[in-house]
Order: sequence, then structure tokens, then C-alpha cells
Amino acid sequence: MTGSEAPPSFRLAYVPGVTPSKWVRIWNERLPDVSLVLVPVSAAEVYDVLRRGDADAGFVRLPVDGTDLSAIPLYTETTVVVVPKDHIVAAVEQVSGEDLADDIVLHPEDDPLDWERLPGRPALERPAETVDAVELVAAGIGVVIVPQSLARLHHRKDLTYRTVTDAPESRVALAWPEERTTDLVEDLIGIVRGRTVNSTRGRSQTPPAAQQKGAAKAASRKSDAGGGARRKPAPGKGGGRATAKNPRSGNGGPKGGAKRGKPRRAS
Repeated sequence: MTGSEAPPSFRLAYVPGVTPSKWVRIWNERLPDVSLVLVPVSAAEVYDVLRRGDADAGFVRLPVDGTDLSAIPLYTETTVVVVPKDHIVAAVEQVSGEDLADDIVLHPEDDPLDWERLPGRPALERPAETVDAVELVAAGIGVVIVPQSLARLHHRKDLTYRTVTDAPESRVALAWPEERTTDLVEDLIGIVRGRTVNSTRGRSQTPPAAQQKGAAKAASRKSDAGGGARRKPAPGKGGGRATAKNPRSGNGGPKGGAKRGKPRRAS
């Protein structure tokens, strides 16, 4: 690499609520020479960021917007309702939509849940973002139903949340532009799918040139180990085929030239 070349990097976008720290740690262990740059973006902007090339891949929520993006589903989130701590719902571990029939249920514009019909009573206006809806919950205006990761992200001491058993669920996926499925994208796919570093699926972790060099070194070590006895014979022992003597010629035999065979009878 010359002084004018920048070190390699990979830009990874992620939407609010997604925590990529586990995958970042594995990336840094396997690809220490490639900097992983995290790009936090809103759920509404993430697809434009990927299409513009401002990120190489991103953690998004399904469904993916458009057919030009590839996606791998990763996990499904629990859906919860965020309420004030003194709300009646706080006294139980989980609720259904019917339990919220008397509540004003806020519906933010960036809601990632695919509702057929929102439970409860509708608010007069829709908050622009989930964080705005949480602020309204804290003000006693209503409640909001969100993926659990968003409830944790916007946690407040005066609020709590409980599981909603019959609400839609949010699925998190890894997405990237299909036409830009690079080797580094393949490396990330292997990481999020839990493949080991020695997995035969996906891109090989060892370049072919390095594999050939390693094989040559291994062959050299094996050759040295097999031929060491010939180069350095042990004291008092023959050094192999090159130094062997014919016992019938007398050369190399005991001093005095004694020959082998049956002893002659004395006359």
C-alpha cells in the first residue's frame, strides 16, 4: 500500500434499536485490517443510504423496500407496550390487545409493526417518530406499542413495558444492494450466520497464495524431518545406503579381516 492509498474499510448501517456490537467484535477478530465503520440511520432513510452507496450493508427491519436489495432474516423481536409505571398494565407480565381497549394507543409515523388494526383508541394526531410517542406516554397522553429493542433504547425511569401477546412482530435482517455483493459482504454474511472462521461455505478466509506458501513450508519441514538421519548419522552406526559396505568383501568388517560363514574343520 502506498502513502496515497487509504486503508480498507466497510461501512455498516443500522436502524434504531439494533445493537450490532456482537457482530462488530467478531469482525474485528477475523478482519483486523479492515476497519468497520458504523453508520446509524433512521428506518426511513436506511434504504436510500444503501442504494447511494453510503453504506455497504445494513441492519434493517423487514419487509425490505424494493427488489434490488438482498436480505437475510436474523431474528424476531418481542413486541411490548410502553406505559407509565403507575399504569394498571404494569401490575401484570403480559397483556393482549383487548386489555388496551380503553387506552389511547399512539401510532408513530416510523412504526415498524405491520398492523391490520391498531388496538385501543386512536390519538388525534400521529407522532412523527417513536421517541416522540414515548415522550407523550411519559406525559400521560397514551401508550405506545413497539419492538422491545425500541422500548429499551428510549427507556425512562418513569416508564416500563410489558409483552403484548397478539401484536405483530418485527423481524431484523441484514440487507445490501444485490449488485454489490462483494467479498467483504460475504464475510459479514458468514459472521451473522454464525459460521466459524474455518467454514467451507462463503469466501475462504485464507488467500490461495498464502495457502500455497503454507503448503510449501509444511512440505519442506516434512522433508527435513525424513532426511535428518542421513545427514547426521548416529555414532557407531551406518549412515544409510550411501555408506553401506558389502560384508562379503571384508571391507568395513571387524579388524583383522575375519570372514563370515561356516568355520573350517582343522586338518
